[in-house]
Amino acid sequence: MPAPGRAPAAPTLPAEWARTPVLVVMPTYNEAGALPGVVAELMALPLPGLRLLIVDDASPDGTGRIAEGLARRYGPPGRPPRVTVLHRPVKRGLGRAYAAGMRRARELVAPPEPPGGYGGKGGYGGYGGYIAQMDADGSHPAVALPEMLGVAHSTGAGLVVGSRYVAGGRLAAGWERHRRMLSRGANAYAGALLGTGIRDLTGGFNLWREEALRAVAPQEAAGAGHAFQMELKHRAVVRGVRVVEVPIRFGARRAGNSKLSAAVQWEAAVLPWRLLLRGGRPEGR
Repeated sequence: MPAPGRAPAAPTLPAEWARTPVLVVMPTYNEAGALPGVVAELMALPLPGLRLLIVDDASPDGTGRIAEGLARRYGPPGRPPRVTVLHRPVKRGLGRAYAAGMRRARELVAPPEPPGGYGGKGGYGGYGGYIAQMDADGSHPAVALPEMLGVAHSTGAGLVVGSRYVAGGRLAAGWERHRRMLSRGANAYAGALLGTGIRDLTGGFNLWREEALRAVAPQEAAGAGHAFQMELKHRAVVRGVRVVEVPIRFGARRAGNSKLSAAVQWEAAVLPWRLLLRGGRPEGR
C-alpha cells in the first residue's frame, strides 16, 4: 500500500510498450491553478513516448500563457517539444475543443496509411500510436495512464476507458452527494438507452488507438459539451471498436470551478435519443 499522502507508483511496462507514441489531449478553460501540477505528473510518468497537447479556449485567467510556459519548460532547445499548445480564439465547449485537439493529435501520431487502408489486414493492430483524453483539473489520475496503455497493448483494445463505475473504481470523497447522484444517474440513463455495455459513458479519461479514433470520426460528433464523451463511445461500439474499462479513482478538482452548466446537462439528457435515431443500438444489444 502507498504511504499516506503519496500517489501510487505507475506500473512499469515492457520497454517497447512504454516507448509507444501517446499524445494526451487536454482542453483547458480557466485552469491556471491546477494545470502546472497536472502537467508535472504527466511528464514524470515512465513513458518516453508521451507528449501533451493543451487546447486552450482563450481562458481569461491566463491559462494559455501558463501553458506556453510549460511548453518551454518541457521542451529544451535541441529536443522535440513534449508539450505543445493549441490556442482557440473563443470558448465553444468541451466537445469542440476535443475535436480540434484530436484532429491535431492524429496528425502528430499517425503514420502513413498502410497498404489496404486501416480496415485491411490486421485491422487496428500494429499501426500508429495512441491518443488520450484527460481533464486539466486534477480529477483524473495521471498515474493510471501506463496501466491503461498496458491494457491496450495486452488486449488489442481500440478504446480503454478509465472508469469510475466498474469494480474497483471510486469517486473522490470530496464529491458532493448531489453530484454523485447526478453522475451515476446520467450513466445509468444513457447506458439503458444506448445499450453499449460501457459502465462509464460520460467519463473523460480515455485512451484511443489512433486508428480506432479515426473510425469514430470525432469531428462529426454533434455533442458540444460533456455529451461528446458518450457520443464517441456509442460510435465506437456501433462501429466495432473493442472497448475495455479499467477502474480508476476519480479525484476532486484541485482548483477553479466546475464547467457543468444546466445547458451541458440538458444536452447530455437529449443526445442519447438523437443517437438512437441516427445510429441505433449496437447490433445484438
